This record gives sequence, C-alpha cells and structure tokens, in this order.
Amino acid sequence: MSDTRSGTDFEAGFVECQFDSLVGPTHNYAGLAFGNVASERHRAQASNPRLAARQGLEKMWQVASWGVPQAILPPLVRPQLGWLRHLGFSGSNAEVIRHAAATDPALLAAAYSASSMWAANAATVSPSPDTNDGRLHLTPANLASSLHRSLESHDMEPLLRAIFADETNFCVHPPLPAAVALTDEGAANHTRLAPEFHLPGIELFVFGRHGLDSQSLQPRRYPARQTLQASQAVARRHGLNEALTCFVQQNPAGIDAGVFHNDVISVGHLGLLLVHEDAFLDQPQVLDRLRERYERQYDRTLSVAEIPAASLSLADAVQSYLFNSQILTTADGKVVLVCPHECDNVLAARETMDRLLAGEFTKGERPFDAVKTMDLRQSMNNGGGPACLRLRVLLNQKQREAVRGRIWLNASLYHDLQAWIDCHYPEQLEPMDLADPELAVRSWAALQELEQIIEVPLGNVNAKW
Repeated sequence: MSDTRSGTDFEAGFVECQFDSLVGPTHNYAGLAFGNVASERHRAQASNPRLAARQGLEKMWQVASWGVPQAILPPLVRPQLGWLRHLGFSGSNAEVIRHAAATDPALLAAAYSASSMWAANAATVSPSPDTNDGRLHLTPANLASSLHRSLESHDMEPLLRAIFADETNFCVHPPLPAAVALTDEGAANHTRLAPEFHLPGIELFVFGRHGLDSQSLQPRRYPARQTLQASQAVARRHGLNEALTCFVQQNPAGIDAGVFHNDVISVGHLGLLLVHEDAFLDQPQVLDRLRERYERQYDRTLSVAEIPAASLSLADAVQSYLFNSQILTTADGKVVLVCPHECDNVLAARETMDRLLAGEFTKGERPFDAVKTMDLRQSMNNGGGPACLRLRVLLNQKQREAVRGRIWLNASLYHDLQAWIDCHYPEQLEPMDLADPELAVRSWAALQELEQIIEVPLGNVNAKW
C-alpha cells in the first residue's frame, strides 16, 4: 500500500502524537462502571497494579519504537481524600479512610479509583488545522455520568494546563458544567478524518442521547454517557468549522450490549473509518453523508471498513475490543493496527483481523500493513483496551517543542519509569486493601517521586481542596 505519511505532513511537521496515561498504584477492580461489562464481570477480584502499569508502559515503548511520538500522562493523585472530606468524613487522613471504609466502601473505592488511566476520556482535542484561531484546543471531560470518574475533571484540568501551558499554541478550556444534559466523556466519543494530518479535518462527534429531549431514542438497559448538547458545546468552544463538524448518534442497541463509548465500536485514522455495522443510528445514511462530505472537501474517497454483524457480533466486538484498537502510522509510513490479545482469543475477531489485512472489507485495498496484538489484560479486565489508554494529540514541530515536562518517552525515561513502578507498586490489590491507610501513604509517596521524574506538578498529595 502507499505511504500514508504524506510529504506535505512531513514538511509541515504535523504528527499524531500518543499521550498515554500511566496506570496508577491504586488500580483495582471495584466494579464501579455500570454499563461496562468487563468492569462488572471482574468486580471484587484481585488486581495487580504493578503488572498493569508495566503492560501500559510496554505498549508505549512499542509505539515509540515505531517512531511515533509517545508521551506519558501521570496518574492522578489518589485516594482523593479532599472529596471524602467534602462528604462529611473528618479527622486525620487515616481516620477519614477508616470511617469511609466502615460507612460506605463504594465511596472509598471511588476516591481510590485509578480510572484516569484511560486517557481517551481525559479530554476532547481539536488540532490547530481545525480551529478558527489556529491553536490546539482541549476540553477536559466532565465525566459526570459516573461518580468515580467525575472526580477526574477537577485534577485533569490543571494537569493539562501544566503540560499545554503555552497559550500561543494551546488553549485548555475548563470542563463543561457537570449537568445531566451536558455529560461529556471526551475523545472516546470523538474521531477525526482527513487524508493528511495537516489538512483541516472532519471532526466526528458521537453522542448517545439528546440531553434535553426525554422522548428521544435512548438505550433501555445502560445509560448513554455522551449528550448531543455536550458535543455541540465542545465544538463551539474549539471554534470548529460547522461544514466540517458532524454529530452522529450512537446505536442504542450497541450501548445496551456494552458499548459504553463509541471507541468500543469504531475508530478512525486519516482517511479510514473502521466501524461495526451496528455502531450508529441510521448507519447507512450516516456513512453516505460522511462519504459525501469527505469527497466534497478533499476530492478523495473515504475508506470505510464496515464490519457486518454476521462476521462479528456485538457481543464478540465487546468481548474482543477489536474496535478499541489503535491505528498508527509509523515513521516509515506503515499503518499498524494495535489490538489487545483478546482479539486472538475470540475466533470471530481473529478471522475479522485476517480479512481486514486481506482488504476484504475495503474493496481489495489493504488498510493495514500489519496487526500487532499486545497483552493489556489488567486494563481490559476493567474495560479499557489500547485506544482507551491513549489520547491522540496532533501537533506540529513547534507545538511539540512547547509541551512542558519530561514526558516524551525515550530510553532514559522508559527505564526510569520501569524502576519507579517496580519500587512503588503493589503486586496485588483486593477491595479490602483500600481500607488500609498505608496504601494511601505509599501511593502519595510514589507520586511525589514521579513529580521529580517527569517535572510536572501533580498537586497536593494530601488532596485537601
């Protein structure tokens, strides 16, 4: 296949950079995410935070080895005791933890949640070619659909402001108000399509429900986490071209099958959209509109790899997380599909990968040069695959140089992070362990050391707001 890293992109310096969150030392299986089938299935099982962090780091190192700029986002400070104090728990840190454990263990689990590991929910990102002021815009997700995740926006905004501090290149907005009609889950419900990175892209926002119309079509079993109003507000904030902005509703049947974010059922990269047949409401019309808009804008054909349910059922898509794969263009122009190992274990997913490589779903044109499967079991057990762990940030050379902190992954940082993880992370964590104040002390000590390693402020480890 042809080199998908265009000469113009190379000259302009635009590259899609991967910002992955490090898994935090309090990674556990509390089963807090209603509608996330994997999270509910592994509720109360023992986790391995050290293995989880090493698996995520190994994926980053593999991506970096392909010449793709890879950055790390640090874990958020957990447990978030300031939040528990707002809920009326008082006394010393140890007393707050013990009282919460005795009174409402689910609240304590929320305060400990390491769910910021899924960087795809950190923010929605619009790169500078798409915005009216020529800056890269980020809106941290409010994640207001679930209690434990709603805590992240309070910490994510200052973290992103510290990393993207140069206001001549970047604009970090505050999260949207945490209201039922404005629930926002970030880039997990957003993708960008363009034949070359430097061109203004078609930004595709996928929502699960209309936030102000209770009569609109919605899922019946599980909640729809993204509203149309939230997506529209982000697009307005970012100053996007209305002609290149699309709002599409997710298929309610997919959400009820466990597709809690759109990135569990579709993924786009450059001029390719890999999508399940049941991803969108009124999907034939949606794809026709996308193809027409793409051809009109770029005078090229959008490549759509639509996987029929007969080849891969919704249940198998959720179990394998095939659509939560990363699609990457390497430094030498190869296109790689990075899948979780679970795709090898689900027969229909494995056969679908083989057919994708052969070009069966794209009129004989091979969309990928290679498929790479990776072991991310610790994250997958909580419902997060390769695409969940990363935030895509399209940057030119000047913008990359303006990013603050020692966060670009190279051999030195990789080895420092390996040693840090092995020193500070527990090998096993059970729900009952959250009641031990010593876990909090160890977690805070680890993050204080990480601040020095990556030269990014993480905030007060005592988390007193």
